[in-house]
Amino acid sequence: MLGILLANMLIFQYGMFGKDVMQLFHVPAAESSAHHVVKLLVEGSFMPIFTFVFGFGIIKLKESLNAKQRKAGWPLVRRFIMLIGLGLLHSTFLWDGDILLFYGGIGFLLLIFMNRKPKTLLVWCIILMTLTGLLGLFPENKADKETQAMNHRIQAYIEKTVTLYSEGTYAEIKHDRNTANPMGDNAVFLAFALFLAPILNVPFFLLGMYAAKKQWFTDPDQERGIYLKGMLIFLPLGLMLKSYSIYFPELIGAGTGAMLGGCLLSIGYIMTFALIYTKHASSRLFERFEAVGKLSLTNYLMQTVICTTIFYGYGLGWFGKIGVIAGCGLALLIYTVQMFASSWYLAHFKSGPVERLLRIWTYFSLDGKAKRKKVQITAAEM
Repeated sequence: MLGILLANMLIFQYGMFGKDVMQLFHVPAAESSAHHVVKLLVEGSFMPIFTFVFGFGIIKLKESLNAKQRKAGWPLVRRFIMLIGLGLLHSTFLWDGDILLFYGGIGFLLLIFMNRKPKTLLVWCIILMTLTGLLGLFPENKADKETQAMNHRIQAYIEKTVTLYSEGTYAEIKHDRNTANPMGDNAVFLAFALFLAPILNVPFFLLGMYAAKKQWFTDPDQERGIYLKGMLIFLPLGLMLKSYSIYFPELIGAGTGAMLGGCLLSIGYIMTFALIYTKHASSRLFERFEAVGKLSLTNYLMQTVICTTIFYGYGLGWFGKIGVIAGCGLALLIYTVQMFASSWYLAHFKSGPVERLLRIWTYFSLDGKAKRKKVQITAAEM
């Protein structure tokens, strides 16, 4: 959640398109260097962890329902429908960086893989991740007229948002969010983007499902050696590939470095966190981390409410003004408050408000729990 907030802070501060063209905001050298650090260590490497956990959770929910003699199909369908609904509300009324709508939609695709063998999941994960790397093999053709026209539209849109998002009213910003189309009416580009979305994102969903089926993380003390090896392999490899993509963006393979590097660094982070957890699981700090995770959906939405209020014109109007370094400090402050607030909340309530609504809808149960199916005993069995 902290990594996601640090990455999202760039979008809150500069917009979905502006975060990648910082020169338009005339940031000083120190801010530009900080931006590179965030892109290297954070951006594109924490969302895959969230994706991994989502896939992991699908299998764990299925196993829990199966243990109660219930099938997982309809509960998961209802869960994905509610995520889509929350995503539509979130993206329409608050922020265009929403991920819930996408996660709910991709969930229906993952149902195809839910009952597949672990080996099948791993094979598909590797195939799709390889395709992801191949898609980024060659740099963008900046001489292409359509690409140039689209880049001009995006630049004009970013320049407009500097004033709109820092000074505009809620109604003006909401209207722009829901109607502006800086990419242009390019049907081919849209179709290609829709085709790419599953290829780019499904691998880590499948890896999470594979990990759950293979019972990863069930015995952390025994698996400590695996975590250490994973950390030593994937952390440097991911950092090396991402560094290549950031500092040599015009060279062949830069896109591959960004895509695969982000994924490999994510695996390295997962292994690192797991290794640290084996030694400090009972610490007060980790209990607070867990509290934030247990309220992840509520905290994610609250981060949007807090940050849009800070950066948009109907709040403090700090859009594009405080810089990357201060933005990172603000993210750490918000997350620290959420750590203490989440711990306090869970001391008084069993689950977060949004999590509880999701569980009630998922299980069609007011207490938010799946009921064990009663097994009828026939006369022959007696």
